[in-house]
Amino acid sequence: MEKGYLALVLHTHLPYVRHPELPEYLEENWLYEAITETYIPLLKVFQGLVHDGIHFRITLSLSPPLLSMFKDDLLQRRYLVKLEKLIELAEKEVERTRWLPQFHEVALMYLEHFRFCHYFFAEKYRCDLTVPFKELQDSGHLELITCAATHGFLPLMANETAVRAQIQLAVQHHTRVLGRAPRGIWLPECGYYPGVDEILRREGLRFFFTDAHGVLHASPRPKYGVFAPIYCPSGVAAFGRDLESSKQVWSANEGYPGDYDYRDFYRDVGYDLEYEYVRPYLPDCGIRNFTGMKYYRITGNTSDKQPYNLWAAREKAATHAGNFMFNREKQVEYVSSILDRRPIIVSPYDAELFGHWWFEGPQWLNFLIRKITYDQKTIKLISPADYLEMYPRNQVSTPSMSSWGFKGYNEVWLEGSNDWIYRHLHHAADRMVELAQGFPGAQGDLKRALNQAARELLLLQSSDWAFIMKTGTMVNYAVKRTKNHIHRFVNLYEQIKYNRINPEYLAELEAKDNIFPEISYEIYDPNHATSDPLSEVAAAHLK
Repeated sequence: MEKGYLALVLHTHLPYVRHPELPEYLEENWLYEAITETYIPLLKVFQGLVHDGIHFRITLSLSPPLLSMFKDDLLQRRYLVKLEKLIELAEKEVERTRWLPQFHEVALMYLEHFRFCHYFFAEKYRCDLTVPFKELQDSGHLELITCAATHGFLPLMANETAVRAQIQLAVQHHTRVLGRAPRGIWLPECGYYPGVDEILRREGLRFFFTDAHGVLHASPRPKYGVFAPIYCPSGVAAFGRDLESSKQVWSANEGYPGDYDYRDFYRDVGYDLEYEYVRPYLPDCGIRNFTGMKYYRITGNTSDKQPYNLWAAREKAATHAGNFMFNREKQVEYVSSILDRRPIIVSPYDAELFGHWWFEGPQWLNFLIRKITYDQKTIKLISPADYLEMYPRNQVSTPSMSSWGFKGYNEVWLEGSNDWIYRHLHHAADRMVELAQGFPGAQGDLKRALNQAARELLLLQSSDWAFIMKTGTMVNYAVKRTKNHIHRFVNLYEQIKYNRINPEYLAELEAKDNIFPEISYEIYDPNHATSDPLSEVAAAHLK
């Protein structure tokens, strides 16, 4: 009998980037890279485990923008074009490195991988990646949960109706695409504030995650720390992040991904080789960019990099998986000896770490799950929902406001580089509520305009824009997107208010910003009816 449990949680999210007005757009590569380097490799690992008869449980959030992009015909076609170019480049690289044995095996690996991605995406799943995720959900291997509709940072939203709309729309979209209502949610950036759990309860959500201090600083103080969930006053469970297991993977200095045998992310042929050679595989704008083909290992903190050795990296991934498992065993053995229940260790990570930033991450996860299955009996992989079924009675406590951003609160999303956006965010949210209340039961062009205004507000609220402004990467794009959505919302607001709807302008926006085709602007009416499926469950928990 196991002594405790491990909940591996992978958060998958990308901002909604889709530009039909141009044949190619640089920032769309974020999606294409993630599909090739993270999503397909992870799905391949999961399917391999299922094929080998290994039962596992992983919790994986799929953000609504990502689900929407997975289903979009334009992005599907463009990804195939991108993939075919990568296959062509890899074929050239196999030929170029024929007499360079230190690179040739790696070039062959890339060619094999790109060809597999093409088969997996185009032939096996007909360009719809929601299908394999749903298969793994239905087979009981993945617990798929949702996120806020456009990954809006909820603690900095002043309008509660806007928060509710983010949650309600996310649950609706998730259920429509994946065929099953989510039991849990990944709050964007783990951003929690007291009271948001009541909104989660009303939308049927049973659990969410906070950073460690969100639970450790809860009131009253949790008896079990982060090794068991707490129930908010609403009855929704909060699971706290385990710092020890997170540090082993996340830490730039101590984490596994920084090992010198692992592939170096930054040394890419898009920058290393002659410009004319790689030009056909770069964006149309002609700037050098990552192709995904990288031949060097991290080596050390210098610019002198050594060739990447596939087999040495694979062995290191297996070693690190064993080390992670050993540490969790010892952690569970100790914690279980001082608690009166079996503990749960919650280890959440951005999914894009696995494969994109840490090339060997999917291999590490594969080794870890196999080792947990065969090499020990101390821990078992489960989802938070599984733990709640085993332990339905938990301490009632209110988590503290928190996030998993720098310093643990709101600083990343509200500081000098991005504070200018919030007066526009708050004003637009208030105006959207005004429109929803002022035009109930709208039809025709008016209804279309109201729905599009809701889309523009939601896209404006994406936390990604503030994050990018803070981190200093692609700032111009984040500012441009923010200003575009502000202007589009204001234009629609004025057209609606003054009964001057421009059908051509409206159709243009519907084509550009087409996220959530099923949206109803009435979710911004505070009196809009919502289900309350957890009221009886929550009441039972609190007795």
